Amino acid sequence: MKSIHKLVLKSYLGPMILTFFIVMFVLMMNFVWRYIDELVGKGLSAGIIIELMSYAMANMIPMGLPLSMLLAAIMTMGSLGENYELLAMKSAGMSLVRITKPLIILVGFIAVGSFFIGNDLVPYANRKMYSIIYDIRQQKQTLEFQDGLFFNGIDNMSIRVGHQDPETHLLRDVLIYDNRQANGNMNTIVADSGYIRLSDDKRYLLVTLFHGQTYEQARNSQWYTKSTLRHHTFDLQKQIIRMDGFAMGRSDANQFSNSQTKDISELQHDIDSLELKVNAATTSSYEPLLKEQIFVRDNSVLPQPDSLRVDKRGYGNLMAMDSIARLPVREKEEVWDNARTLAKNSRNMFAFDETTAKDALNQLYRSKVEWHKKISLPVSIIIFFLIGAPLGAIIRRGGLGLPVVVSIIFFVIYYIISLSGEKLAKEGSWDAVYGMWLSTFILTPIAVYLTYKATNDSSLLDTDWYAGKIKAVEERLAPMFRKIKNAIKFKRNGKRDDSE
Repeated sequence: MKSIHKLVLKSYLGPMILTFFIVMFVLMMNFVWRYIDELVGKGLSAGIIIELMSYAMANMIPMGLPLSMLLAAIMTMGSLGENYELLAMKSAGMSLVRITKPLIILVGFIAVGSFFIGNDLVPYANRKMYSIIYDIRQQKQTLEFQDGLFFNGIDNMSIRVGHQDPETHLLRDVLIYDNRQANGNMNTIVADSGYIRLSDDKRYLLVTLFHGQTYEQARNSQWYTKSTLRHHTFDLQKQIIRMDGFAMGRSDANQFSNSQTKDISELQHDIDSLELKVNAATTSSYEPLLKEQIFVRDNSVLPQPDSLRVDKRGYGNLMAMDSIARLPVREKEEVWDNARTLAKNSRNMFAFDETTAKDALNQLYRSKVEWHKKISLPVSIIIFFLIGAPLGAIIRRGGLGLPVVVSIIFFVIYYIISLSGEKLAKEGSWDAVYGMWLSTFILTPIAVYLTYKATNDSSLLDTDWYAGKIKAVEERLAPMFRKIKNAIKFKRNGKRDDSE
C-alpha cells in the first residue's frame, strides 16, 4: 500500500510544480503587459524590476494555485488511467478515494498553507508592490535625445539636439532654452557640440558644451518698456544642475493601506468600525431630514405628543391644502417659494451626509469581500482537486493536451462566476457571502457528481460509450422507422391507383 501511495504521490508532485510555474508565468506576462508602458524608459535597475516581479508573483498565488491543482490532478489521474495503472489498482480492490488518499492529505496541507499565504504574504506583497509602482510613476524618464526633436523631460528646460553619436554620445548642434530662474530671465544657449548626462546618483545634470554662445534676456522693473539682452561667447562651458525626480525614491509601504493590504483580523476590525460609522451617518442624515425639514407637522409619519397631534387620517393635510388653494396668487407664490427653499436646503444637507455614508459603505463592502476571499481560497483549492482527480480518472488521458483544455474551461467558468459575484458584492447588490461563495456553491455539486461517476467507473466522457448508446437506440428505433416508411410508401401507391 505504501508503494502505491508513493507512486501516486510522486506522479502528482511533478505535474503540480510544472503546472504551477506555467500558470504563474502566464499570469506574470499579463502583469508585464499591463504595466509595460510605465516600466520602459525609466532606467530602472534589474534589482527594482526583480523586486516588483517577486511581489506581483506573490500577489498572483491565490489565482494560480486553484488552476494548478486542477490541471495537475487531471494530468496525474489521466496518465495513470491511460497506462492502465489505475485499472490495476482498482482490480486489486482499491477504491478511488483510497488511491487518492495521499493526494487529498497533500492538497489539504496546501489549502491550509494557502490561507496563510493569502492572509499574511499577499497583503505584505500588495503594500510593497503598490509603493514600488507609485515610485516608478513618480520617476521621470531618462535622458533620451532624438535628432531634431526637443526633449522636455526637465522642468523649465527644453533641449534640442541636431545629432547624437551612438558610440561616443557626443551631441551636435545643441540648443537649450533655460527658464529656471525665479526672476523670469530666460537663457538661450547655442553650442556646436557637447555632452549632457545625469550623474551616477541621478541627482545632478552634468552639462559640458563646446564653442557656443549664450543669450540672456534680463528683465527689470521696466521690462514692459525696456528689456536688456546679454550676449556671451564661450569655448567651454560646464554646468552642474540639480535635478529632482530622476532618482527613484522609496516610499513607505505602510502608507498604501486598503482592503487588499490587510489581514483577516484587521479586516474584521474595519468591518465592525465601518458598520458603526454607516449606521451613525445614516441616522444623523435621515432623522434630522425627516423631523426638521420634510415632516415637521405631519404626525401621520412621525408621531407627536398628544397635545400636538392632529387627525391621523390626513384631514389636517387636506385642510391645509384647501386653505393654500384659497390664498391670493402672490401669497401662493410666497408659499411655494418657501417650500422650494426648504426642499433645496434639505437636499443639500442630505447630499453632504450621503457622500460620507456612501464612502463608508463602499469601504465596508470591499472589506467584507476581501474577508470572504481569504476564507474561500482554501475551499476552492480542495474543490478544484475534487473536480480534477475524478475527471482525470474518467478522461484517462495524460499530457498537456485534453487536460489543459478541460482545465481552462472549468477555470474560466469559475473565474467568470467569481468576478460576477465579487462585482455584485462590491456594489452592494448582493451580500458578500453570496457573491464570494457563489462559485463554490455551483462547483461543489459538480465535484460530488464527478467523484460519484469516477468511483463507479462511469464512461461519462468516453466517445465510444456514447457511440454505442446511440447505435443501440438506432437499432431499437429501426423497426418503427421501417413501419413508418412502408406505411408512407403504401399510402402513396394507393393514391396513384385511385388516380389511375
